[in-house]
Amino acid sequence: MSKVLRLVLWICVVSVAWAVEEKRATRVRTEINLPDIPGYVTLKCDFHMHTVFSDGLVWPTLRVEEAWREGLDAIALTDHVEYQPHKADVATNNHNRCFEIARPAGTDLGIIVLRGAEITRQMPPGHLNAIFLTNTTRLAVAEWQEAVQEARAQGAFLFWNHPGWERQLQEDKMVRWYPEHTELQQQGLLQGIEVVNGRSYYPEAHRWALEKKLTMMSNSDIHTAVTLDYHVHAGDHRPMTLVFAKERTAEAIKEALLQRRTAVYAGNRLIGEEKFLRPIFERSLHVKNPLVRIKDKQRVLVQITNLSDLDYSLLSDGEVEGVTFPNEVMFPARKTALLELRGTGSAAPNKHTLQLPFKVSNLLVAPDEPLRATLSLDVEFAR
Repeated sequence: MSKVLRLVLWICVVSVAWAVEEKRATRVRTEINLPDIPGYVTLKCDFHMHTVFSDGLVWPTLRVEEAWREGLDAIALTDHVEYQPHKADVATNNHNRCFEIARPAGTDLGIIVLRGAEITRQMPPGHLNAIFLTNTTRLAVAEWQEAVQEARAQGAFLFWNHPGWERQLQEDKMVRWYPEHTELQQQGLLQGIEVVNGRSYYPEAHRWALEKKLTMMSNSDIHTAVTLDYHVHAGDHRPMTLVFAKERTAEAIKEALLQRRTAVYAGNRLIGEEKFLRPIFERSLHVKNPLVRIKDKQRVLVQITNLSDLDYSLLSDGEVEGVTFPNEVMFPARKTALLELRGTGSAAPNKHTLQLPFKVSNLLVAPDEPLRATLSLDVEFAR
C-alpha cells in the first residue's frame, strides 16, 4: 500500500471518528413543569417498577437514569420476591441486591431511590407493593399475611397494585373489594391504592380511595425500557404519583404518603382531591393583561399564559353579568392563549372583578367529576 493511500485512509478514519464523537448523545434532563402548592413542594414519583432481578428486562441503574432524564424526583424499585424468571442468569437470593446497585446511581444523579418489593399473590388480596423497606429478603415467605406483617414491622408503606388488572378478575370482569382488603385496611396494613397503573385508569379504585381514605397512587409498573412503552421524545410520559412533601427527602415523601398528600398525573390528566388540584391549576395560569376595558358591546382579548406542562381543557359553567365568553377554552402547555370577552351592554359603568366559572374537564376530583374553578379578571366597563 502506497504512502498516499495510507494517508488517505488515515484521514478517512479520523474524520469518521470525529463525526461519531460530535453526534454522541448528551445526557440531559427534561424538567416537569407542575407548580408547587402552598406549604409543599410537588415531587414527581414512580413507586412501581421492575428490573432483571424479577421479571423486568433492564438493569437497576437504567431505571435511575430513565427517571433522571424524565424529570422525576423519586422512584421505588419493587421487584417480585416470589417470581424471578431470570434467576439462571441473575443468580442471587439477596432480594436487596437491586436496591444496592441502584442507590449509588441515585446518589450521583440526585434521584431518591426507595427500597421496595411486590408481594405477588392471586386475588384476593392480589398484588401489594411495600416501599421504605429495610430488608427485602425477609419478605420471601410462604403466606402473604406473613409477608405483609413483616413489611409493616419494617415500617413500610403498603398499597394495592392494579386492582382492575384483567388477569385477576373473575369471569364477570367486575372489580371487587374483598373482605381481605377490609381486614388489611382495618389493621392499618393497606394505606394506598393504584388509581392508575400504566395506561389503565380504575374509576372504582378512585372511588375507594376517596371513600376509604386511601392514598392515591399512579405508577408505571414498567418492565421494559421506558422508551419502548412511552414516546417520551414526543412529549409522552409515564404515569406518576405527585407527592406534596415538606421537602425533597425520603422521610418527607413517606410522611406525605401517610397523610394522603398525593395526586395522580397520567397522560394529560390530573386526579386528586380539590385542595391539591385547585392550587396547581391556579398557579399554572398567568393573566398577562388582568385589567381590560370594555365599551358597550366591544370585544376584548385577554392573554393567559399556561406555565405548566399540562394542557387545560375548560368548559363554561355558568354566566356572568356584563360579558359573554366562550363555552370551551383550551390553554395549551407552556403557551399563551387568547380568551375572548364581549360586552353585553348591560353592566353599569364601573370597575368590576369578574369570576368566570368553568369546569376543568381533565382535572378530576372524583370519577366523572371535574374540578370547578374560576378565572378572575378586572374589567372596567364604559359607555
